Formats: sequence, C-alpha cells, structure tokens
Amino acid sequence: MTRTTRLLTLLVAVLLLGAVGTGAVLHAAHRSGMKDEQQADGPTVRSGTVSLRPTAPRRLLVRNLAWGPHRDEIATVPADDPGGPRTASGVKCLRFHAAAGTGVCLQAVHGALADTYRALVLDAHLRVRHRFPAPGIPTRARVSPSGHLVAWTVFVSGDSYAGTNFSTRTAVVDTRTWAIDDNLEAFRVVKDGHTYHAADTNIWGVTFADDNRFYATLATGGRTYLVRGDVSARTLTTLHANVECPSLSPDGTRVAYKKRVEGASPDAPWRLYVLNLRTMKETATAESRTLDDQALWSDDHTLVYALPGDYGSDLWTVPADGTGTARRLMRSAVAPAYLG
Repeated sequence: MTRTTRLLTLLVAVLLLGAVGTGAVLHAAHRSGMKDEQQADGPTVRSGTVSLRPTAPRRLLVRNLAWGPHRDEIATVPADDPGGPRTASGVKCLRFHAAAGTGVCLQAVHGALADTYRALVLDAHLRVRHRFPAPGIPTRARVSPSGHLVAWTVFVSGDSYAGTNFSTRTAVVDTRTWAIDDNLEAFRVVKDGHTYHAADTNIWGVTFADDNRFYATLATGGRTYLVRGDVSARTLTTLHANVECPSLSPDGTRVAYKKRVEGASPDAPWRLYVLNLRTMKETATAESRTLDDQALWSDDHTLVYALPGDYGSDLWTVPADGTGTARRLMRSAVAPAYLG
C-alpha cells in the first residue's frame, strides 16, 4: 500500500467516525427533545385535578413515564381502564405511594453542583404537609392502610440491589405527630430468637400491616431475610430467608417478594414469589423474567409490578397463586397505588 493510499484510507476512516459521532449526538438530542413532546402512539395525558381520597369506582395512581410535558408527574386513570386517558397532577416524584388520603413523594432537588433529595408527605389534594431531607437516591416508598405511617428507602451509596456494594437508609414517619425513625437500623434485630448485631446490616422495602406492624428486608452476612417490624417495641424479627422488597397482601396472609434464584445471571437474579405467612410455603408466580421492584397487590389475588419498557418502565400483572400468565397492564408507568 502506497503512502498516498494509506493517507486516503486514514482520511476516510476519520470522516466515517466523525459522521457516526455526529449522527449519535443528533439522535440523542432528537430523542431528548422528544421527551417534551407527547408521542402519537403513546397514552393521552392531560392536566387535571388529582385527589388521593378513596373513590368508587377505584382509580389507579402512577408516576407517568409517557414522553411529553407531563412526564414524571403523578397521574390517575380508572382502575378498570388502565390504558385510557391519564389525568396528570403537576406533581413530579421519583417514587410515590398513597393510601387513605395520604401520599409520600420522593423528589430530586437539582442543584448547581449536585442533586439532593427529599421526602414530601402530601394531603389528599397533593399539598405538602411536611418535608424531610433524604440522604440518598430514592428507591422504595409505602403508606400504611390508614395513612398514619409513611416509609421510604434511599440508597446512601450504590444504586442497585443486584450487587453487594450498596448501603440503604429506611425511615418511618408518623403523620399524626411527625415523629420520625430516620434509620431502622437502630431497631433491635432478633435473629433465630437472639439479639443480633452486625456492622453490615441494611434494611429496605417496608410494607405496612397496620399502624404498628410492618414487614421489610434485612440484609446481613451476604444474605437477606424477611423481618417483621414493631414500631412501638422498636424490633425487627427475622422470619424467612432470601426475601427482598416484600409486599403484604390486603388480607395480611401473604407476602409477595423478589427472590434470588440459583443459576440466574448476577445482573438479573430475581424472580417474583409469594410467601404464605402461616405455613411459610413459597409459590413461584408465572412471571419468569427478572424484576427489580416492590410489587403491589391490586387485590387479594393479583400482583402489579414494573419491568423495563421503551420509555422507562411498563406495569405488568400476574396472578399471585402461580397460575395464569403475565400480561402488560399499562405502558410508560411506574410506582402504582390503588385508591378505593
């Protein structure tokens, strides 16, 4: 190959790389700009009044992920028509949950140098009742059935449960007094009938039974456990191993959770299971894909959860008893809550 040929080849390669780079930048810019435009094939989303009061018929609240001016806002649809037009509230949250006229909204506060985070307790009209600083990236949120207690979990370090290099902080607030337990790791842990202490303890994923009892995940020694929490006694008691992000059924008899299964990829380790709290019998659901979410019970028989979708996440549903098949419930949505 002559020197001239080598130079021409190099020039063509540089031009091709430049064209590819320019195309990638333009594509990214176009895709970013599209987030502010409602998509022709996406759900209809309009501004309106959103209430957290229980209603009849039931309504479904979500964090709307459909591209357009209402992306990330809390929106509502009829529970029996989840694919229908959405009413957007104007309130943006990274994580959200609501019950009995109380909501919890975890938000990012964008700063010049870095983002900070906060937890907002909302009334039935989505007005802020109280603000709390949050020490990390929001990941889980729940409200008790009465609306009297709210809980949230954030990543203090790390941003995924898939590995072991992360640290969480979970808080519980009483909305009647604004008393806060800002770190459930201060509770006494009872493991195998004995008080347990360890520096590597992490707690996340609260799900409430009532205004005193709750369930959550405790991680220590490379393993995870379902724990039963007692707010007044300030205790966490281990019940069952290999349980993450529990969600208590409305009748209080079962917990849905993600379980690490043998042979799965370290990047996709979980499957959706249900645990009977009386017999401790586990049932695998028909959802065979990995999920990193805290499932929600839409009733005593059905689970709702998020999986990755074209515009962030979609909501899926599957029977809790291991029968049936998983089906998509709602596109471009996450953080569901049922009212009514």
